[in-house]
Amino acid sequence: MVASCASGGELLWAMIRGGFYSAAFLAAMVALGLTTPLWALAAFPAVLLVGFAFGGLGMALSTLLRSWQDFDYVNVAQFGLFLFSGTFAPPSGYPLAARVLVEATPLYHGVALVCGLCTGSPQWGLVWHAVYLGALAAGGLWLASRRLGKLLLA
Repeated sequence: MVASCASGGELLWAMIRGGFYSAAFLAAMVALGLTTPLWALAAFPAVLLVGFAFGGLGMALSTLLRSWQDFDYVNVAQFGLFLFSGTFAPPSGYPLAARVLVEATPLYHGVALVCGLCTGSPQWGLVWHAVYLGALAAGGLWLASRRLGKLLLA
């Protein structure tokens, strides 16, 4: 119970901060004419979902770290996700094996979801991206809750 309350507060604070940052980026996109105000409003819950999914995943992964040096592995993984998220080059340009790997990563799903909403081209495939991110959040929070409960009771 204590573990879930503490992790919930940490995640809530991260979501509040992420919400402010995301609102600022969406406002800048509207000001620069990159999206319309209505599509930016539609994208705001999506960016919160992306943050929630990565928050849950990050909490679960943080329970598996043995020391502060393990954060180097986290940085390497984040860099890989950043480079191969579909932001800079579409996954269709990669060989089939690499494309399947890229399309399995959580940041790819976040980029595809937010990009689809910000460009005003919603498709049914965006629902799959949202379900993937929701499942990632739920799985990460479930694992974090179990691990924190065991670590605090041990």
